[in-house]
Parts: sequence; structure tokens; C-alpha cells
Amino acid sequence: MKNSPRIMILGVGCKLLTDEGFGIHVIEALDARHTFPDNVSIVDGGVLGLNLLGVISETDRLIVIDVIRNNGAPGTLCRIDHDDIPNRFRAKNSLHQIDFLEAMTVCRTVLDREPQTVILGVEPADVETCSVELTPVIRAKTEEMIRLILSELESLGVTWAEKGAVSENVSCNSL
Repeated sequence: MKNSPRIMILGVGCKLLTDEGFGIHVIEALDARHTFPDNVSIVDGGVLGLNLLGVISETDRLIVIDVIRNNGAPGTLCRIDHDDIPNRFRAKNSLHQIDFLEAMTVCRTVLDREPQTVILGVEPADVETCSVELTPVIRAKTEEMIRLILSELESLGVTWAEKGAVSENVSCNSL
């Protein structure tokens, strides 16, 4: 495990604004049901933005879970690759993405360190109503998002297991 890349699954968003909390709801469900090797961490980033700089700069691979406004149908899932992130953030697709972009920019320019990043997002139905509950259409996307996260991890060669499962190696790909 010494040479394994440090991988972080980062859920961002505000759980007090309905679907804006999707990233946090997803990582909570992921963490409750799965176990991962020591080089994989699951982090609730909330709306911390630049305050995430420390943990972001210490990882090699970053998988961010968030809501993404694309003017599509609520519940539409999307994946944004590392090289496309700066261009997508110029459109302010989320309430807190500019802070996140600033943190990534500081990593790259000041610290000369930037993790390879992918953002997995969902088109929200409601990010304005004060509620800790996701809308039904977005809540229904939680399982599919978890499968996408696990697929991203598999592509990085990460083994994982379901908590309580008999098998210790549910999925494994070599690097």
C-alpha cells in the first residue's frame, strides 16, 4: 500500500438547501455501506471552498460529488473530467463551485500540486427550499451515483467491499 495513490471522495454541498446537499447525502450512504482500503478517504466538504485546500493538496486523485446546473432535466447525471473543470466552472454551475475552483487553482499555482480530479454531478430539481430532504427525483439518483463512484474507484484499481458482505474483494482491477 506504500505506493498506492491517495484517493479522496469529496462530497460538497449544503444539506440545508434540499438538493444542494446531494453530495453529502451520497457520501454518507457510500460510507455507511462500503469499506475501502486505507489510501481511500471519504470527506464531507460541505461548503468549505478554500478551507478544503489542506486536504485537497494532500491527495493524488479526487472524486467530487456535487450538484451541477446544466439546464437539463432534474436528475440528469454528468461527469466532468479534470481538464474540463476550469471551463465548466466559469458558468457557475453550483452555489459553491467558484470557491472550489479557487482551491484547485491555489493547489496548482501556489503549491505546485493539483490532484487529478473528476466531478460526478446531478442536475438538481430544487436548491432554494430550506429542507434537509432531497427531492424525490434526486433522492432516486443516489444509488446510481454510488455505482458511478465505485466504477471510478475500480478504474483506479481500488478494491472495496460492502459492509457485512462475506467477500473481502467485491471488485478489483490491477493498476
